[in-house]
Amino acid sequence: MTPDPELSTGPEAGGAGAGSTRGTGSTRGAGSATAAANGGDDKPAESDANGPRLHALLVELAALARNGLNYQPDRYETARYERIHAITAEIMGMLSGSDPAGFRAALAAEAGHATPKVDVRGALVEDGRILLVQEARDGRWTLPGGWADAMDTPAEAVEREFGEEAGLAVRAAKLAAVHDGSRRNGHARSPWHIYKLFFMVERVDDAAPRAGLDGETTDVGFFRLDELPELSTARSTVAQLATLLAHHRDPARPTDFD
Repeated sequence: MTPDPELSTGPEAGGAGAGSTRGTGSTRGAGSATAAANGGDDKPAESDANGPRLHALLVELAALARNGLNYQPDRYETARYERIHAITAEIMGMLSGSDPAGFRAALAAEAGHATPKVDVRGALVEDGRILLVQEARDGRWTLPGGWADAMDTPAEAVEREFGEEAGLAVRAAKLAAVHDGSRRNGHARSPWHIYKLFFMVERVDDAAPRAGLDGETTDVGFFRLDELPELSTARSTVAQLATLLAHHRDPARPTDFD
């Protein structure tokens, strides 16, 4: 099981929509500051026009400090870079309404050169409906997915995540989109820059979908675009679902990318 990159600090109920198949074995995760540092999944927390730009600057500032620490600075430079990390975490906490301690811990745990993290999502479409799972942490709905694990190929990562969250064995058939999560999904509670890889997937058997195998989802169902439940937009947006449905209708459509 790989923890989801966009975790919520405060669950909010999201109802099941038409076509939902109730899952079993659900485990509702408790929110925390550390969870917020792992990506924050509420709708984007910024309430004004400057919020997204401020968040982008903070992610860049954190990366600059990480890279400075990576290249063997002297003790004076180390202290300055660590102070930049602390300031960045404090402002991120203010921006997202979360405890900055979670951000400080997440930034301090990073090592090496700062690069974007990779989130994978799988889209299974049947009869014009797309499969979504309900997140235990916030009660909202999203495409199955999460962090890519080290030594997984991208296809293996999305196939594994799909099985854990939706209970289905699938095969990755096409890379449909590569999106900048900061631009497309408003990752207001993440201290990292995130790339999102969206795959079209196909079933490999006739099993019924089942949520909760990894404790991170509580329900699963197929939905039409005009009957969607409340989405976990830091994970999947309406526009992204529409793009994936367009790929399903036209398999020759080129990969969308930022």
